[in-house]
Amino acid sequence: MQALLALVRAEIKLHFSNRRAVLMSIVAPILIAAFFGSLFGGSTKMAGIPIGVVDLDASPLSQRVVAALQVEASLKTSVTTEAEALAQVRAGKLRAVAILPAGLGKQAGAALFGGGAKPEIQLHYDPSQSSALAVVRGMLAQTLMQEVSRSTFSAGSPVLGDMKQQIEQASGIEPERRAELVRMFDSIHAVQQRDAAASSAGGASQPGLGGGLSMPYTTREIEAVQASANAAPVAYNSYAHSFAGMGVQFILMSGVELGMGLLLMRRLGLWKRLRAAPLSRSQLLGSRIVAGAVIAMIVFTVIYAVAIAAFGVRVLGSAAGLVLVLACFSLLTASFGLLVAALGRTPEATRGLAILATLLMVMLGGAWVPSFLFPEWLQTLSLAVPTRWAVDALDAMTWRGQPFSEALLPSAVMLGFTALFGLVAVWRFRWDE
Repeated sequence: MQALLALVRAEIKLHFSNRRAVLMSIVAPILIAAFFGSLFGGSTKMAGIPIGVVDLDASPLSQRVVAALQVEASLKTSVTTEAEALAQVRAGKLRAVAILPAGLGKQAGAALFGGGAKPEIQLHYDPSQSSALAVVRGMLAQTLMQEVSRSTFSAGSPVLGDMKQQIEQASGIEPERRAELVRMFDSIHAVQQRDAAASSAGGASQPGLGGGLSMPYTTREIEAVQASANAAPVAYNSYAHSFAGMGVQFILMSGVELGMGLLLMRRLGLWKRLRAAPLSRSQLLGSRIVAGAVIAMIVFTVIYAVAIAAFGVRVLGSAAGLVLVLACFSLLTASFGLLVAALGRTPEATRGLAILATLLMVMLGGAWVPSFLFPEWLQTLSLAVPTRWAVDALDAMTWRGQPFSEALLPSAVMLGFTALFGLVAVWRFRWDE
């Protein structure tokens, strides 16, 4: 029993003697828990969702609807053309676009009472972030009901007068029921006249009749996806984003293992043997970077081969752009591994730091949860993380169907981080034991 207790005591003492590793084992879960808690906590205000509005009606009603959406804090509404809006949704720059049809102002008032054809509003949305659709749909319904009711029941509105005339001329209505409906419209007209008189006299206007008998419009929700070669739309495949995010995460983990390998070589004396060989420093470190990049490229290729063969993932964008993005991220992974080895001291302490850094980059990159759920300041901050550019570029080249040009900026950013990591690694690398 004493021997068992002695072994347990020695193991505990050995574990807590590495203060950096112990600190990371405590800091990592705290930071991750705080990250997710800040996203899904009830007190967190949703960041503005970027949407577009296309006003094909240009009536006073549609203009008031657009103005109301633009001042709504939960949305970032931009007015644009239909072609441009759809392109931005497919590229992931807008979460949705609402197309207000021609005739909305004339048809919506009568449709409020179920007495006419309902105008159809098209909602094109980003299928990878469909949770934003519920917010857009709710705000659109609230705004339209408010503005249509205000327009219908305001003084001078022709809608009620037209409906009254239709009822008076209808032959299939019983006389008693016709009289009741006419009296109802006369009462509403009287309320309108009093409101108009009070408004012209400078008094506070009384609220008009709110609500309605039915929704004054219908919606048609359309996934903004890339069309196939035969012009048929391709259904969104959620595996495309999942494989991009998880591929980025575990390729970065392989970069951490590359750094751990260098530290273990130093501990076992293998690095000293390599230093004794007729090899230059650039050859020693360059070989590690090239090998790490080739390994990452092979692993990423296998991951996407399985995604395409078994899960139906399609490269709807530029195949050359996808290869460029994968190559740049592979180089980034290799330089990140070298940076881990240069800054680390022992494998035990360095592994915790490196895994923490990897998890933070993956979380901020939007691989786990959509980046639009982040607070607005965090959305901006995540642009300084290379994984955000990698995940967005992989999405663009696969299911979003973007051209080769959309891969250039993310690739340039990743190459910039590669150069930065490499320069810091060479500067801080300990050549001597």
